[in-house]
Amino acid sequence: MKNTVTQEQVDQIFAKSKKEVSTIFDKCTVVSCQLPNGFIIVEHSACVDPQNYDYYMGAKICEERIKNNIWELEAYRLHCELHEQKLG
Repeated sequence: MKNTVTQEQVDQIFAKSKKEVSTIFDKCTVVSCQLPNGFIIVEHSACVDPQNYDYYMGAKICEERIKNNIWELEAYRLHCELHEQKLG
């Protein structure tokens, strides 16, 4: 069994996920991401002044944070599998 999570895995999971992006109070981007298994991750990014708000930059920041969360979740899942395999 492999013992690592790859960027390719994370990118594939993210690509297969459903995403909703919204703007809140004219200065906050919220991205909700439903993973293929139904688990939901929500991230947000905001600026101080609505004049500085950039929808696309906010979405990109949120997407990177979601990918980091996927990486951690996949690492935890893999660690559990490897641990069970050791005990097996």
